[in-house]
This record gives sequence, structure tokens and C-alpha cells, in this order.
Amino acid sequence: MSSPSYSRMHRVNSIIKKVLAEEVEGLKDPRVDMVTITGVETSPDLRHALVYFSTIDLSRAGEIKKALDNAAPRLRRSLGGQVRMKYTPSLEFRLDEGIVEGEKIEAIFRRIHENDGEDE
Repeated sequence: MSSPSYSRMHRVNSIIKKVLAEEVEGLKDPRVDMVTITGVETSPDLRHALVYFSTIDLSRAGEIKKALDNAAPRLRRSLGGQVRMKYTPSLEFRLDEGIVEGEKIEAIFRRIHENDGEDE
């Protein structure tokens, strides 16, 4: 059974994710096209939030992170204006490693499939 604090943090993370996803979509920076906010982990004191993102073009992940970091003050202000919280958390952006791992696994399956075709 989940505790009330877990439920509350899950709800807070979900709301922050939704707001940031909408705000990132509205950014005019061409470096952040095709970016998806995949998750948020807020610290228990609500002062910091890790914001996970994914992109189709993993080769541009560093460039995208820089763009998101540059937009962080604007995104934080928007978040503070839309969500009433005791503190508006600072935002730290990270590439969602689950996507990267999924890409690696998919590449392995492709190689296995290609090798199986050669054996026949």
C-alpha cells in the first residue's frame, strides 16, 4: 500500500511533468524540437526537480540539454505561475537513460536478426 507522502509526491511530479511538457513544446528554440519530457523526480522538500527528457536524435542530446538548461529560468517562472507550491523547484535536466538503453537493446536484436538471415 502506498503512503500518503508517496501519493502526494507522485501527484506533484505528474503535475510538474505536464506543465513542463507543455512549456517545452512552446519554446521557440529550434534545438528543442522533437523533445519529450518523460519524467520528473522532485526532492521531498520541493526545492529541486530532476527533469528527464528523451529525443529521437540521441546524437544531439548534449545540445538539447544545453538548450533546456538555458531555458530553465523561464520554465521555472512558468511553473511557479501555474502551480501553487510552497517552493518552485530548481530544474535540472537529464537525458532519460531508459531510452538510450532501449536503443542499445534494439540494435542488438537487429544484429541478431541480420545474423540469423545470413545463416539460412
